[in-house]
Amino acid sequence: MHGPYCCPNCKTNRTRFNIIQQVPQAVKMDPKTGEIIEQYGNEASDLFHISFKGPEYRVQCGACGLVEDETTFLKFGEYKR
Repeated sequence: MHGPYCCPNCKTNRTRFNIIQQVPQAVKMDPKTGEIIEQYGNEASDLFHISFKGPEYRVQCGACGLVEDETTFLKFGEYKR
């Protein structure tokens, strides 16, 4: 969080936001039951399992509910100064 936010959807909210920290959990699931068979740690994962490479934070507008990457809110906040 490096600057002011502004919602790109409702265009008026500059103060009320939910910061959503994304904490990925790598798992292998049973395709029939959905039960977790195995959990992978950060250091060792399955040969065919791709590590999470998404943003660390997502932001939700506290007025309209839009959820986007933090950079979207930051860019719009800079533009609306």
